[in-house]
Amino acid sequence: MVIEKIQRISLTNLEKNFQEVEPGLTNQEAIDEANRCLYCYDAPCIKACPTGINIPAFIKKIASGNLLGSAKTIMSANPVGASCARVCPTEELCEGACVLNHSTKPIMIGNLQRYATDWAIHNNQTLFEKGESNGKKIAIIGAGPAGLSAARELARLGYKVTVFEAANKAGGLNTYGIVSFRLPQRISFWEVEQVKKLNVTIRTNTMVGRDITIEELMEGFDRIVLAAGMGHVPGLGISGEELDGVYDAIEFVKATKGGELSNEFVGKRVVVIGAGNTAIDGATCSIRLGAENVKILYRRTVDEMTAYDFEYEFAKQDGVEFRWLTAPQRIIGNENGKVTGIECLKMKLGEPEADGRRRPVAVVGSEHIIPVDVVVKAIGQTRHLFLIEQFGLEHDGGVVKVDPVTLQTSNPDIFACGDVIFGKGQGEAMVVTAAQQGKEVAYAIHKQFTTVGTT
Repeated sequence: MVIEKIQRISLTNLEKNFQEVEPGLTNQEAIDEANRCLYCYDAPCIKACPTGINIPAFIKKIASGNLLGSAKTIMSANPVGASCARVCPTEELCEGACVLNHSTKPIMIGNLQRYATDWAIHNNQTLFEKGESNGKKIAIIGAGPAGLSAARELARLGYKVTVFEAANKAGGLNTYGIVSFRLPQRISFWEVEQVKKLNVTIRTNTMVGRDITIEELMEGFDRIVLAAGMGHVPGLGISGEELDGVYDAIEFVKATKGGELSNEFVGKRVVVIGAGNTAIDGATCSIRLGAENVKILYRRTVDEMTAYDFEYEFAKQDGVEFRWLTAPQRIIGNENGKVTGIECLKMKLGEPEADGRRRPVAVVGSEHIIPVDVVVKAIGQTRHLFLIEQFGLEHDGGVVKVDPVTLQTSNPDIFACGDVIFGKGQGEAMVVTAAQQGKEVAYAIHKQFTTVGTT
């Protein structure tokens, strides 16, 4: 039987399934592609990059053989530029703005960025030096893209930086939340090491409010940067979520990134609830773990899904099925407490909601059951309300309110960036955007301390 054949997949083959999908450019391919660039004087690709990387400059350095200079150009603008080379939606950003779109095809900016940063990684390059100490101490909560970017820039400006991270390894989303076949952990770890080499202290396994108090931070540091990521996936609010076989997509992807692979999914029927990038990751991970069939259920249509287009296309190529206008009502289990199915309703779109998307409305009498063995929840993430409220910061449902220019919170000694300020119509939660906000926070803090009269 087909299922029996699938069940004989070895762990070695599963590990191979999680190796990086896209190969990097060869030396000749990189040179040829770099020489296609027009090196525009008023380059629209720079304007389209949230971190403002001087793209023509780094590409020209590749063409001339100056790979160290190319990597420095990239990473000076984007402290997580090696990761972004792999996960940025370049077709919507830099490559989408390339002038060659009007004649041939855009420069493969993301691939060239990866080529240069991969060279730096493989050759163990240290790209930056810490600045002369100014005696000021900064605490950063969260070692994800935003926190690392703030830490890197502050260290270069002469600040003594300590980063507090609840997880056992730094890197946040890049380390734990993006599937290995798109972003291997070694890339994120290298970016973390680049920050640590600037004498930045990163205290992992340290949760603020548990392992160190709010009062200790407020008293021990001159400024605080809140750069905590998101929490777990919230409940679906339906019966059966406690059954064996129901997974949190974030924890599921995190397990695959940590090497916790098993044959548990081999031959199984999987449904993923949601249609964002995390849902796509949950579905494609399931395929790579040997699932027989994987479906994504979404209560709206393809036009309303929040996943990137390239993620959607990738999932379809992997064989993931999509059931649009389908909402779960209850998860069904057997006498042993294991998932056996999910009852759903067909939906139709009604009037627009606050975010502009049309509200899904249930179709009466459309109940139906889909036989499944595994349910993966991917309907967004919770926010760190407890932490935000412990600091006494103004927020809107967990989205911290900040000055749009300085990213200063309602407490003048606390700044915020990344996931804690995304949402409620405020910005788009991309790795590259978080990286830019980390830089902006660093510059805003430095401006405070270098302005006459600031203490």
